[in-house]
Amino acid sequence: ELAHFLLFVESLEDDELETTANLTVATGGSTGNVIAESAEAQVDLRVLKEGEDKRVDAAVHAYEPKDSRVKIEITGGLNRPPLEPTEKNTALFEVAKAHAASIGIDLQGCVVGGGSDGNFTSAMGIPTLDGAGAAGRGPHARDEQIRVKETLDRLAILTLLLTN
Repeated sequence: ELAHFLLFVESLEDDELETTANLTVATGGSTGNVIAESAEAQVDLRVLKEGEDKRVDAAVHAYEPKDSRVKIEITGGLNRPPLEPTEKNTALFEVAKAHAASIGIDLQGCVVGGGSDGNFTSAMGIPTLDGAGAAGRGPHARDEQIRVKETLDRLAILTLLLTN
């Protein structure tokens, strides 16, 4: 049943809206030759548009098990609002872009689908830039690395923002 459910959750992804749902942790059963009495999974849901989480949440809570003997319990939910390109965020980015240009850096914006505390400040109406921290690859992985030059470029732009 858990396999059916996870395929269902995956089907809720929306490429156009860049909504993703990924299985991150699953456990169940006691041994290989016994049907699991219980199982559970964690799903990492990421949305970029306000309200998209409600569509997915409603669908997940409306899921009906394929096997009528199975009971499903849904817990949790979206742990932060999406970080959308608000007018205030866009204006702040334009200031950062101008400061970057003044020191020879062509600052480009992008969407990476992650989450940060910036999601909360932006939702509160506070002008927010995300991605001003260390640059690198492999975030949260054993092979995580920091690119020093790019990180120092970000620090220079942040310094200009704070002092001008």
